[in-house]
Parts: sequence; C-alpha cells; structure tokens
Amino acid sequence: MKVVLGVAGGIAAYKACSLLRLLTEAGHDVTVVPTASALHFVGEATWSALSGKQVHTDVWSDITEVPHVRIGQEADLVVVAPATADLLARAATGQADDLLTNVLLTAHCPVVLAPAMHTEMWEHAATQANVATLTERGVHVVPPASGRLTGTDSGPGRMPEPHELFAVCERELTAAEGDRPLAGRRVVVTAGGTREPLDPVRYLGNRSSGKQGYAVARVAAQRGADVVLVTSAELPVPQGVRAVPVETALEMARAVEQEAVGADVVVMAAAVADFRPAQVAGHKIKKTHEAGPDGAPDESAPTVALVRNPDILAGLVAGRGEALAPVVVGFAAETGDEAASVLEHGRAKLARKGCDLLVVNEVGAGLTFGADESTVHILRRGSEDVLDVGPASKDVVAGALWDAVAELL
Repeated sequence: MKVVLGVAGGIAAYKACSLLRLLTEAGHDVTVVPTASALHFVGEATWSALSGKQVHTDVWSDITEVPHVRIGQEADLVVVAPATADLLARAATGQADDLLTNVLLTAHCPVVLAPAMHTEMWEHAATQANVATLTERGVHVVPPASGRLTGTDSGPGRMPEPHELFAVCERELTAAEGDRPLAGRRVVVTAGGTREPLDPVRYLGNRSSGKQGYAVARVAAQRGADVVLVTSAELPVPQGVRAVPVETALEMARAVEQEAVGADVVVMAAAVADFRPAQVAGHKIKKTHEAGPDGAPDESAPTVALVRNPDILAGLVAGRGEALAPVVVGFAAETGDEAASVLEHGRAKLARKGCDLLVVNEVGAGLTFGADESTVHILRRGSEDVLDVGPASKDVVAGALWDAVAELL
C-alpha cells in the first residue's frame, strides 16, 4: 500500500523515524513529506535513507511530475506525525503553502493526524476548534498522550508512541481495502459520566471523560459498523457515528432501550451513576437557611436523600432472553480494597451482571478517568482466561475489545 508520512516541525519528529521503519517493514511503499521546519529536527538525509526515496518539502522539486497533486492522488493513506498546532490550523483552513498541505488537499484516502505540542497549545480554543473541524470532515485525529514534553514540562500533548500509531494506520488501511469485519452490524455504544441534578446549579457526577467510549465507537465505525453513540460527554463525534445526547442515567436508560432494538452489539462504556437525588430542588439550595427559633441563621448542611438508578447493563442482559442477542459488553471501573483486588471485584461483577464480556479497569486519582492511556482486563463469561491490554491508547484498547467481540459474533 502507498503511504504518505507527513512530518511537521515539532520535537516529536524523531519518533516518526520509528513509525517509518514500522511501515516499511510491514511492506508499505512510504513517501516522506516533511515541512521545511521539520528538517530542523530530523534532516533530509535521514528520511531519504530510511524510506529509500528522495525527500522534498516544496512544490517546485520534480515539477514535471506535479508532485503536489500526484502524491495525494495516489496515496492509500496519509499520516502526519507529529501534527503541530500550526499544521492543524493550516489543514483546517485549507491552506496549500507547502508540499504537505497540498498533499492533504488532494488526498482522497484516509487521513490520520497525530497532534503533538505543549499542553497550552493543545488545550487552546483555536486548536480544539481546528480539531473539531477536521474530525467533522472525516480526518482521524489521534488524541495526544499525557507525559513528558519538551524540557521539564509534562501534560497532555505528547505524541502517541510509534507502535500505537502504526496500529491505527494498519486499521485504516485494512478498512480501506474493504476488510470491514463489522460491516452490516448495528452497534450501540454508551459513553461519558451521567449527571444527576440536585438543583438548577449542582449535580452529582463522576470523573469519566467519555474518551474510551468514543474510541470504541470510532473503531467500530472504522470496521464498518452502523454505530449509535449514546453519550453524556461533549467530545467531537467520530466520523460515521450517530450521536444521541443524554445527561442523566434515566435518559441514558431510555435511549439505550430504544436504540438496542435490533442491535447486534451493545457496549456499556459509560460511567452511569448508581444513585440520584430523590428530589430535585427547583431553586439553588442556599448555604445558609432561614433563621431558627432563636433568630440565628441555620447554617447546618442539608441532608440529600438518594434513590437507586436502574441498572442498564443488567436490564439489557435480562431483556434479551434465551436468544442471547445482542452481544452485551460491560465496563467495570473498580478500585481495589481490603476485601478484594480490582480483578476479583471484576469477576464478581461479571457473575452478577451476566454480560458476555466485561472490561475491567482500575480507577482513581490519575488513573484512567480523563487519561489518554489505559490498562484493562477483558473477561469473558464462562471462561477463566483474562485478556490484558495496555498500557495503551484508548484506540488500541477499543481494537482489542472489538477483536474479542468478533469471536462471539
């Protein structure tokens, strides 16, 4: 397959050398298209030696071959790693001021961008708007990892490791070749943490970002599935996925009940609140209450009564009957305690819920929720085997999950 490896001018350009090696060793014909600034980090000689081809940055080299059009037209995949904030901005606005941006405009194949930049640049509203624009156009923007950046800085903005990007590229190429193992399948995925209102201002919630559920939906769509995403998160909706926005557990339960009709697979990746306030105040609950019998203000904290939310996962399993359709996948966000380990709690939950697969991950401060990488244990009903995945990106975890689902389908 013909792959274009674009390299923008960021310190993570050195990682692209390893990605290039992985792609060429897999048998792909790789053309490297760096930006002029990228050559300040890794020189032209390195790219030429590793790819076996001449490397150019502008549209004037080999002009008779019309490279600014031909390279994009003939590509089966374009991947840009790293994709700097500047590259994202130029791609989103359709600029064509160097060879790489011309290639992006002429490519009709899948495009993968791997952002890498400082945290402040990644989180800036302009960058997020550019990412949303590119995602809406069908570009696969791989979320950056969190970790050590340039100098002593650390945070979100680190380019994913080359082997993870290689796995993304292989999935895109496989889908482009027509190998879509979920084609014809209808899939429902839930994502995010539900919010249970206490008053017009406050709610009970959790730390779930929804990133893993979105990755599950995105990979399912890449594999050809008709995907419905029932979500409480506010993230860019993956290309080819229909989103159903919800907020509370009751809203999610109603949406899942409706969308699961006729589905082949339901993946409950959302962190659904177990409880909700028994009553929702119609006005903001004040810190200080009305004065007591002695005239002094009542500064005691109010008591909040809770009621149980429906168990959506258990309801799905109970409602499908003996036909065992759809395949039901649960997620268990667990913390170990003195009674049992994370994995032991997961096995107990699998036995209680009766779902086909259970994805168990350890949560807590700095673990899983909001992070870009996860380590999970996939359990299967009726089996003692454990599939351990990670630490790896959410997309890699999603790919392993769909591989396990494929065995059941």
